[in-house]
Amino acid sequence: MHAQAATNQKKPTVQKTKPSVVKTHVRHAKAFKAAPAVPSFGQKAGLHATSDMLDLKSSVAYVIDQDTHEVLLSKNDQAVLPIASITKLMTGLIISEAKLPMDESITITQDDVDTEKGSSSRLRVGATLTRGELLHLALMASENRAAHALGRTYPGGMPTFVGLMNAKAAQLGMRDTRYVEPTGLSSQNQSSAKDLATLVGNAYHDITVRELSTSPSHKVEVGNRTLQYNTTNRLVKNPNWDIGLQKTGYISEAGQCLVMQAKVSGRKLIMVFLDSAGKLSRIADAERVRKWVETNHSATGRPQT
Repeated sequence: MHAQAATNQKKPTVQKTKPSVVKTHVRHAKAFKAAPAVPSFGQKAGLHATSDMLDLKSSVAYVIDQDTHEVLLSKNDQAVLPIASITKLMTGLIISEAKLPMDESITITQDDVDTEKGSSSRLRVGATLTRGELLHLALMASENRAAHALGRTYPGGMPTFVGLMNAKAAQLGMRDTRYVEPTGLSSQNQSSAKDLATLVGNAYHDITVRELSTSPSHKVEVGNRTLQYNTTNRLVKNPNWDIGLQKTGYISEAGQCLVMQAKVSGRKLIMVFLDSAGKLSRIADAERVRKWVETNHSATGRPQT
C-alpha cells in the first residue's frame, strides 16, 4: 500500500502531459475515504464478537420449532436493535386484520416521500393504487411509500395506526418492541429476535400476510405505466426452500435483516437473522442453518403435527 502510494505521488512529475487526470484521481480517492460506512447498532454494541457454532455473519440469530417451540439456535436473541423493514410485517398484519376494503383507491402524496433516509421509489407522488396493491408491494418488495400510505390513510390517521402497531405488539407479549412509523426507515423502530419470532408465528396465521410476503413478483398499473416488482428475498424463488412467510430489511443502523417461516426436513421453523454485515450474508446464514438442521435436527422419526 505505501509503495503504491509513493508511486502515485511520483506520477505528476513523470507524466507532465496529464497532470489534471492525476489530480482528479487523487481528489476522488480522498472523497471516497471521507465517507466511511456507518456502523450498525449491533456493531457499536460489539455483538459481532459473539461466536456461534455455525459461524453466522448475523450478530443476532434465533431459530425455533414453530410447533414445539424448541429453540434450535440462539445468538444474542434478547438484544434490542433497529429492525428496518421487518417493521412492515406488523404494518401488514394491522391492515389485514382491520378488514378495510382492499379495492379502495389510495393516492401517494408528498407526505409519503422518505425524508428520513432519502430512499427512492418508483411510486411517484400522485400515483393511485388500491389498498391491496399497496399492501402487496409493501410486504413483497418492501415499498416504503406504499407502507407509509397504508398507515397515513388508516381511519384515524398515522398516530392511530402507530398506536395500533404498539398495542398489537403488547398484546402478543413483545415487550422489547417499539414502533414509531410503519416503514422501518426510522432506527427508533426496534425489537429483539425473540419478539420477532413471536410476530412471525402470529403473522403466519394471517393468510393475506402469508401469501403476499411470499409472492415472487407482481405488476401494477400506475397511470399509463406498468411497473414490475419482485421479491426482496431471493430464497422465495429457490426450489430448495419451502417458505411460508418472510420479510427482509435494511438500514445502516440495523444491518441486513431477515425473518422467515420455512419448512426444513419436515419441521416448521421460524428463523430470525438481524444485523448481518453483508448484502448476501443474511441469505448465506439462512442456508447454513437449513443445511445444519437437515443434518442434525431432521424430523425423521418424530411425530408430525
